[in-house]
Amino acid sequence: MKCRICGKPAVIKLRAHNIALCPEHFVEFVQKQTAKAIKHYKMFEKEDHIAVAVSGGKDSLALLDILTELGYKVSAFYIDLGIKHMDYSKTSKEKAQAFCEKKGVKCLVYSLPEMFGMGIDEAARKSRRTPCSLCGMTKRYLMNVAARDLEADVIATGHNLDDQAAALFANLMRWDVSYLAKGYPVLPAEHGFPKKVKPLVFLTEREIAAYAIVRGIDYVRYECPHSEGARFLVYKEHLNAIENMSPGTKRRFYQGYTENIWRFQIESPDQCEKKDEEESPMKPCKICGMPTAAEDGICSFCRFWRPDEVKKIKGQE
Repeated sequence: MKCRICGKPAVIKLRAHNIALCPEHFVEFVQKQTAKAIKHYKMFEKEDHIAVAVSGGKDSLALLDILTELGYKVSAFYIDLGIKHMDYSKTSKEKAQAFCEKKGVKCLVYSLPEMFGMGIDEAARKSRRTPCSLCGMTKRYLMNVAARDLEADVIATGHNLDDQAAALFANLMRWDVSYLAKGYPVLPAEHGFPKKVKPLVFLTEREIAAYAIVRGIDYVRYECPHSEGARFLVYKEHLNAIENMSPGTKRRFYQGYTENIWRFQIESPDQCEKKDEEESPMKPCKICGMPTAAEDGICSFCRFWRPDEVKKIKGQE
């Protein structure tokens, strides 16, 4: 198998594009696809400061590598969830910090055990919540804090084509219109929150893994322990089976959706009336100052992670 461009031995065959590429031209392909997605979805400009959420996995570290190679102004942040199983958080943090140091990129660390004395697992047990729901709320909050601390214009995450297509598939299976209305790879800045983007949406998980290997990126090779048995992985398996039969399906599926997302964003008069009734104006949280729509002015993060301060505020009212 030879490289379609230069004729040298190829390291990967991309059936969806009907090409085989050598290491040099494969790296070029991945970087060009990322640049294409950034331009196509108008994610950010060269003068913007990008805060990359690094997890220690292949996707986020590959994204950091690509953006620095493309010449963007980049900083990074890592959220330490304190997951002890298989030393997951410890190993992930070490990989993320080591790679950022190698690339000469500033990396802020937000550690739940250091900030609150416990990780996500212990907090979930005490509150009788699932680790994944608590993790989602916590990471969304700390991502916004990181953008503020880094004075970044945009937050970039390593979600790839497989992630986006699987999420779309899952939401279609449930006909969850509220989520189908906001699956675009760009979330505009609003209510004091920064813009959030997903520059790897034109690349599959396989392509990013190959890129990480070719580029010599040392990343965590196993998924979060809490993802085992997740329904999300089943959707990925089904989409991969379809992709094997018809290469390029995942990309056509997701890109077609982004071109037609407006169909899910059209609201009926009843929906508009209900939305007006439910929406509350955003205001600064009484404890941390981050935007919140909570009627009592205390955001969900502070309500969970800072209960003593919540009691203090309530006692003063």
